Order: sequence, then structure tokens, then C-alpha cells
Amino acid sequence: MHCPFCRHPDSRVVDSRTTDDGTSIRRRRQCPDCSRRFTTVETCSLMVIKRSGVTEPFSRTKVINGVRKACQGRPVTEDALAQLGQRVEEAVRATGSAELTTHDVGLAILGPLQELDLVAFLRFASVYRAFDSLEDFEAAIAELREATGRAADDDDREAVVDAVTGGQEDERGSGGTAQVPVPANAAE
Repeated sequence: MHCPFCRHPDSRVVDSRTTDDGTSIRRRRQCPDCSRRFTTVETCSLMVIKRSGVTEPFSRTKVINGVRKACQGRPVTEDALAQLGQRVEEAVRATGSAELTTHDVGLAILGPLQELDLVAFLRFASVYRAFDSLEDFEAAIAELREATGRAADDDDREAVVDAVTGGQEDERGSGGTAQVPVPANAAE
């Protein structure tokens, strides 16, 4: 480490402390040439390789913002989102790899999100796994039922319908069968 004052190529560590969240180390250094002190902060870099091939630093904020969209209209607090972001970051750092793909980050999000809110999990999974049909949703719901050991009830069905439709009712309302107008010449 070069001294920022005299550019001497060496320095001596006087004091080391971890930061509040433990993700970096703050070091007080002293230059042996000019005797001036300066501070450095060391962090472990974690890079994410995007689908386009571009590499960028991992961002807990990006994870939280993505999950926040899936949790829109759900009873999920900002504190819960912050904890989820921390859990995801800890999980991806625990892999020991300096570079991860967006797919790896998405997989790390799915577990904690499933524990946080099942509807938000379905919303996120539908985008992340690129659901193309109703069968994809049904398969995901079946997996969730298996994992949670619960039988479906009307509240579960309504929550799933709300997740898929964004809470908007269709032409049927709550009555059940659709009221579709029949053209006058349809009887012929």
C-alpha cells in the first residue's frame, strides 16, 4: 500500500478493526518514511456475471429491490426485506466463489423468500423461472404444497389467483361462472 502523502511503497499496520456489519476491516496505517497515518478499508469483492456477460459487483440493494417488487401488496416489512437481503448475501459469500452468475443469486433468493411469503415467492419464481403457462404455476404450487405439507384451501387458491392476476377480478366476479354475451346469430 503506497502512502497517500509521500507515495512511499510500504506502510505499517497500527490498528485493525472490523466494521459494524463485519463485512470489511478498517486498518490504521503509518508510513515509515513520513510517519503520517492514514486509514484503509478492506472488503472482499464479490462479482456477479450477468446474462449479457457483463460483470458487476454484488449489490444487496439490487436483491432487496427485486424482491420488493414481488412483495408489492403483501404484508412484508422493510426490516424483513433487509434481513432477506443479508441472508442472500451471506449465502452467496458462503459459496467461497469470487464470481457468481445471476442464476446463482436467484437460487439464493428463492429459499429465504419462500420462508418469508409464499405469494411473493410465486411471483418471483414466475419471472425467475420464466413461467410460460398455467401448468408452470400449477407445478410450482404443487411443489409448495408438498414442501409445506398443507392441503389447499380456498384462501390459498385466492392468494394464488391474486398473485397471478395482480388482484384484479375477471368478468366472473365472485359468482363462479362467466357471463359471456351470446351473439344473436349464434343459435343458427
